[in-house]
Amino acid sequence: MRDHTLTVDSGQTPTVISYADNFNCSWGLVDRHLEEGRGDKVFSRSATGELTYAQLAENQNRCGNVLLGLGLEPGDRVLMVVMDCFEFFFLFCGAIKAGIVPVPLNTMWKAKDYQFTFEDSGCKAVVYSQAFAAEVEAALEAMGRADMGLAIEGEGRSLSSLLAQASSDLERAPGTAEGDAFWLYSSGSTGNPKGTVHRHRDMVASAQHYAHDTLGMTEDDICFSAPKLFFAYGLGCTFYFPAWNGGSSAFFSGPPTPADMFDCIERFRPTLFFAVPTLYAAMLHALKDEERDLSSIRACVSGGEPLPADVLRRWQQKFGVDILDSIGSTELAHIFIGNRPGAPKPGSTGLPVPGYEAKIVDAEGNELPHGEDGRLIVKGPSAAPRYWNNPEKTAATMKGEWLDTGDTFSRDAEGYYYFAGRSDDMLKVGGIWVSPFEIEDTLVDHPKVLEAAVVGRTDDQGMIKPEAFVVLNEPDDAGDETAAELLAHCKQSLAKYKYPRWINFAEDLPKTATGKIRRFVLRG
Repeated sequence: MRDHTLTVDSGQTPTVISYADNFNCSWGLVDRHLEEGRGDKVFSRSATGELTYAQLAENQNRCGNVLLGLGLEPGDRVLMVVMDCFEFFFLFCGAIKAGIVPVPLNTMWKAKDYQFTFEDSGCKAVVYSQAFAAEVEAALEAMGRADMGLAIEGEGRSLSSLLAQASSDLERAPGTAEGDAFWLYSSGSTGNPKGTVHRHRDMVASAQHYAHDTLGMTEDDICFSAPKLFFAYGLGCTFYFPAWNGGSSAFFSGPPTPADMFDCIERFRPTLFFAVPTLYAAMLHALKDEERDLSSIRACVSGGEPLPADVLRRWQQKFGVDILDSIGSTELAHIFIGNRPGAPKPGSTGLPVPGYEAKIVDAEGNELPHGEDGRLIVKGPSAAPRYWNNPEKTAATMKGEWLDTGDTFSRDAEGYYYFAGRSDDMLKVGGIWVSPFEIEDTLVDHPKVLEAAVVGRTDDQGMIKPEAFVVLNEPDDAGDETAAELLAHCKQSLAKYKYPRWINFAEDLPKTATGKIRRFVLRG
């Protein structure tokens, strides 16, 4: 087999992917498209213009040469605090082709978060968009390493100016399918961020097994993702899903407001739309009596938090298109359990993606029968082998072939999985485990409720009881009368021990950059 190439055997289930001994994934994701005649095809679109596969390949090479010219060597890390833009692709792909490890970071962090990751990663350079200069430069100055920073744009020395001067020829660095290709840091919502190490095979495996084999993605598809490129969800949807399948993507650099999402869908005409449940709910709410054209979309995908069945129902009724609920993680690179096009099961996270296995186990690791809540463990070809510089967390999470997700799930007799909460979010009320999501789903089913989050609160007798934080469709409805309505609604649908003892109204809920509710903030 030629260096850096691979073979895909779709005649077997799951698909079997075989890699050359010398393998760098830049060939499969970028360069092969020139060999296959897609050089002039548009790879990505934004408000600023279009990027072809040929332009991506050329600027990938230029950027790899820029990094090598800065003194970085294969194996070194370059950290990226970069907005969604074409330069993100150039930097990410160019680093990988040169054998350098790109590490996209959350663009919503503060200086202290950046300083931790800069020091933890041992990086040799930090490339950043001017919009994030204040926090990035403050972190670099605190370290006494302002020399490591390189802005993408601006006067004087910048990535843009260096790209214009760099060679467009770059020899692909040697590698292996199991070798380090890129890292992703967690959001840091519960402590210091963790560096998740991913291999050259991981993007290929995820794009083949989920995007191609599960979603049926082809080169005719156009992907549009509300989650940003720095996030594992957005990186797959906007970059390597279309890159692997020869398709296209579109992106929006600003915050994903409902109005902007509708505008982008009408402008770019995507066939696949990726978002989180809170955004789908907000988009439905924002419509009111307005009509928006989503006719180009053949399927929507949801991740980050469980999708309420009512949101799926209303979206189907309004637009005639399914939302496919799913679960993925930074550690698995992307989605590993999801609903199938044309057959979503309301309330369910779906079935394991082909090539992935899942189990529900108890505290001792014993597999549980259908219908019982337990810990979800997963194995699959895109699973990260380790966390960087964190052997204790690696040992606790990566247990041989299996990865402990930290989520509590159940499975029905048909093999569909149901989210019951983060293992550390589960409430024990009166000696009985209660899922906060079950209560949240019930609250959201009320017509006045836009979003809800439930946490445990200790009452006057020292007992844990559910406490709800609710965002209303109409903030003026907040008050005792609405609280009584919601309580009565919950008592109709939930067992007595499950209904919330306190209902608080909020303008919004604290969330991570991925759209997950930060329940620890609500717990105080």
